[in-house]
Amino acid sequence: MKLARVGRVLVKELHQLRRDRRMYPILFVAPVLQLLALGYAATTDVKNVTTLVVDLDRSAESRRLLDRFRASGYFDFVGFEGSIAGVERWLASGQAQVAVVIAEGYGRELGAGRSAAVQILADGSDANSAGIGLGYAARVVAAESAEMAARGRGPIRAVAREGGIVLLPRVWYNPELLSRWYMVPAVLAMVLTLVTTTLSSMAIVREKELGTLEQLIVTPLGAFELVAGKLLPFAFIGITQVLIVMPIATHVFGVPLRGSAFLLVALSALYLLTTLGLGLLMSTLARTQQQAMMGSAFLVMLPMIYLSGTIFPIESMPSAFRFISRFIPLTYYSLILRSIFLKGAGFLDLWPEAAALLGFGAGIASLAALRFRKTLD
Repeated sequence: MKLARVGRVLVKELHQLRRDRRMYPILFVAPVLQLLALGYAATTDVKNVTTLVVDLDRSAESRRLLDRFRASGYFDFVGFEGSIAGVERWLASGQAQVAVVIAEGYGRELGAGRSAAVQILADGSDANSAGIGLGYAARVVAAESAEMAARGRGPIRAVAREGGIVLLPRVWYNPELLSRWYMVPAVLAMVLTLVTTTLSSMAIVREKELGTLEQLIVTPLGAFELVAGKLLPFAFIGITQVLIVMPIATHVFGVPLRGSAFLLVALSALYLLTTLGLGLLMSTLARTQQQAMMGSAFLVMLPMIYLSGTIFPIESMPSAFRFISRFIPLTYYSLILRSIFLKGAGFLDLWPEAAALLGFGAGIASLAALRFRKTLD
């Protein structure tokens, strides 16, 4: 091996890279953006736990306990209910992660020197957040009990009791807090995103590189017709992946499918409209398959995974990233998957997310079709 020859090839590749200006943002800007997004969003810390309050006692003691929950900085009160019957609606829809239920007579029992119960109901579909939220709640209750004991109010008890308050935790949808019940639907969402976006991102670029785009130019096909023809094969691949993964999730990993399998497939098809449209849009912007693959990976797929709540809880992100997550289709699809698998949610529960996916999909696919021009430029 002669170093001079290697050097000539090296110079040639550097010149070629310098001329390919479309790679500059991918090579230099994307890593910085990824680092910033990952640094803020990729955290397993749980903050701002959305909390429903059911105060059946409405006493000075119950208000003091709720003030301590609020002052802890971990719990964000998002609603109040007058009966425990309203809790399921909040947890099933994902509007609240935990519910604090203070039983009637709480203040009277403490005043009489007896133990009083506080129940914490947690949404176990996110096992990590539920477990940490229950831990925060236990600390708040323990602090309140210790302060009561210091003031001479209520007995100090041990073993499953923190002072005069007994904490009664209950986890819904995932009682054992199994992390795989949370992660397996996330893996399905990520696999579907990665495969379909990557495949569709190379659809038009491959025609350019193979020199077959000229044959498409002389056909009477319109832009929308060509886009549909390009997307449908990949849509079939995506639906096949969903059908393959569902039995694996339920029979191999033991994740319960409590909702409708047909609804899961139908809403997955809506999500595919978005991922395929994004890939095709990237294909119309890139000149080579390398550009298309790297662009779709760094500029589309990884930010979607980081900021959608698929892996890292949205509630732990800064407010700017929580706002951005509303415009990421994967945010809604991840919620759909976990709701159908673990909560048995139906279409009436998920129609807002379905409408969001339909809007994203139609808009992105239309933009890709409009962006495509039957020319070589």
